[in-house]
Amino acid sequence: MVSAMRNPSPGRTGRPRSAAADAAILAATRDALVELGWSKLTMGDVSARAGVAKTTLYRRWAGKNELVVDAVAELFDALELPDRGCLEADIEGVVLQFAELLRRPEARTALMAVVAESTRDEALRDRIRSAIVDRQKRLVVLGRERAQARGELPYEEDESLAGRTTDLIFDVIAGTVVHRALVSSEPVDEVWVATFTALLMHGLQGPAPA
Repeated sequence: MVSAMRNPSPGRTGRPRSAAADAAILAATRDALVELGWSKLTMGDVSARAGVAKTTLYRRWAGKNELVVDAVAELFDALELPDRGCLEADIEGVVLQFAELLRRPEARTALMAVVAESTRDEALRDRIRSAIVDRQKRLVVLGRERAQARGELPYEEDESLAGRTTDLIFDVIAGTVVHRALVSSEPVDEVWVATFTALLMHGLQGPAPA
């Protein structure tokens, strides 16, 4: 799935990329991050763990930054938004799924590593935005489209406003869950998720009286 979503460099010729090799390299990258940390991780470590030549690695990724971001992105690409019948249940489902992903050591370590490193590297921030953040906004778009089709949310004719709303919803959900799970190290369980979702749906004043 990951290799299919990444286009090869323009003008590059030769044999097509191997999806199996890509998967092995990205898995090896995550394993090495957990064991070694960002500072000690090298392209050589990854190539040895994945059982591929360094030349194979460098044909796919220019350096460690790009490789680690794609290793993280592969995990996030597995997130889905099952249709649970209503917007509130859809939100609860994807938040629980996201929290489960963040409990995995390779996800926690890799995400924290690239975010920390990106504070000193603008190019890395841009890659995180394009490979992870912008791609995962698809879940917000899908959730809103479903809710609109059910009559739970109004349709928006202003595409610019719709885009800003999508950005804000993503920031609120992703930012809150990441902070709760990785910064505060508090549980993201069903009770917390239900409370958070109710706040997201109804705001600080709560639902209007029946």
